[in-house]
Amino acid sequence: MADGIYILANDVVFDQFVALLNSLKVNGAKNIPVCIIPYDDNLKKVRSHISRLHNVTLFENTDSIQFWEDFATQVWKTHAKAQKVWQSQGLKPVQCLEMHRKLCCFDGPFDKFIYFDADTLLMGSLDYIYQKLDDFDWVANDFQYKSDLNYICDLSSPKLPQILNVDELQSHTFCAGWYASKAGVFNRNNCSQLLEKLTSGEAEIMSLRGADQSLLNYLVARSNISFYNFAYAEPEQVTGNHWSSQFEVIDYVLYDKGRRLTYLHYMSISAAKFTRLCAGEDVEIPYRDVFLHYRYLNSPETQPKLAPPNLLVRLGRKLKTWGSQKVNNFQFKLRNFWDR
Repeated sequence: MADGIYILANDVVFDQFVALLNSLKVNGAKNIPVCIIPYDDNLKKVRSHISRLHNVTLFENTDSIQFWEDFATQVWKTHAKAQKVWQSQGLKPVQCLEMHRKLCCFDGPFDKFIYFDADTLLMGSLDYIYQKLDDFDWVANDFQYKSDLNYICDLSSPKLPQILNVDELQSHTFCAGWYASKAGVFNRNNCSQLLEKLTSGEAEIMSLRGADQSLLNYLVARSNISFYNFAYAEPEQVTGNHWSSQFEVIDYVLYDKGRRLTYLHYMSISAAKFTRLCAGEDVEIPYRDVFLHYRYLNSPETQPKLAPPNLLVRLGRKLKTWGSQKVNNFQFKLRNFWDR
């Protein structure tokens, strides 16, 4: 089997998806096959776009999709705190269930693979990542370990030190928006054992802040598979990758103190902002010119001229933001209540 790349996408993130594919083409992954995992059935534009591309396919193994959604559902339904919090917020029993479809990577056509969230741009060669997979089952390259570990685990759970090595938590933490692994690392056999552990009470150690990320980190840590994070092992040699960092732009490629980035991740910036930007609205997005360059790489003449929204639209958004903030404040207080 070939090395490859997986992307989780649908039409909601279409503009980001196109930009990512174009960045792969010109920044070192032109000959690497790409498989698109469907976030849901909203795929009309995605299907049309990839039908014209070489070496890009759609993941259509419905048995795999069903298996991993069932797996995630069984896990989260046994997480008592998650059920209380999500129910109180009027949310579904499993928050962001579709994000768990990224687990389909382990059933796909690639022997070694790199997974990309759609809100990512490739900046440099991936060769060193695939090479590291010769020695490790899981490879990451991010600084998630410097963030609050409560985004990964529920540090207040008394079961946590009984289940995982707390001293190794930080060194084995990674962002679920970009990672590398191998086919079959997680499969029906080992996941049945992990599911038994999770549904017998271990699920409670997972954080509610990013359900798919919590679950993936649990699976990797609990399986004791070989793990390597370039950003943890070689922090002085590795670049940043988060949009909030200050990078130098040279010919639409980002550099961190002279070192070329491997990828740029726009995590936490809503897809709606990119959609509005590509519709011609003057939206402030970090490295906006870089994003627009890749989005319209093959048709620069269609790149819109940007203009601010009219007054009525701006007033409507301010009102919506005010209402959302009130709701968020209430939910934040509610989460703190359940945490206590």
